[in-house]
Amino acid sequence: QVQLVESGGGLVQAGGSLRLSCAASGSIFSIGVMGWYRQAPGPQRELVAVISSGGSTNFANSVKGRFTISRDNAKNTVYLQMNSLKPEDTAVYYCHARSITTPITNYWGQGTQVTVSS
Repeated sequence: QVQLVESGGGLVQAGGSLRLSCAASGSIFSIGVMGWYRQAPGPQRELVAVISSGGSTNFANSVKGRFTISRDNAKNTVYLQMNSLKPEDTAVYYCHARSITTPITNYWGQGTQVTVSS
C-alpha cells in the first residue's frame, strides 16, 4: 500500500505563486505515474498535471504555461509549482499515484487547500 501526504497549500493573491509537495511512502516501488488533481466546492475532481516515472508530463489546458510538475524519485516526492495563480485555481489539491502492478490501484492524498483571492 502507498500513502501520500500533501503540503504547501495556502492563501495567495491573484498573480502569486505556490509550490505544493507530495511525499509518498509505503510500497513506493510499485508507483508508476503520479499527478495532481483539484476539486472546487462540489463533486467535480479535475486532472491538473501528471508525470511519469521517466519524467514525461502533461497538463490541463487551463494551467498550461503556468504550472510545472516535477518529481524527485530519490525523495519519493512530486511537486507542483503554480505560478500566475487565478481565482479559478481555488480548490483542494490532491496528490495521486497509480500502481504499475496488477491489479492497477489508484492512491490519493488527503488534499491541501489552495485559495486565490481576487
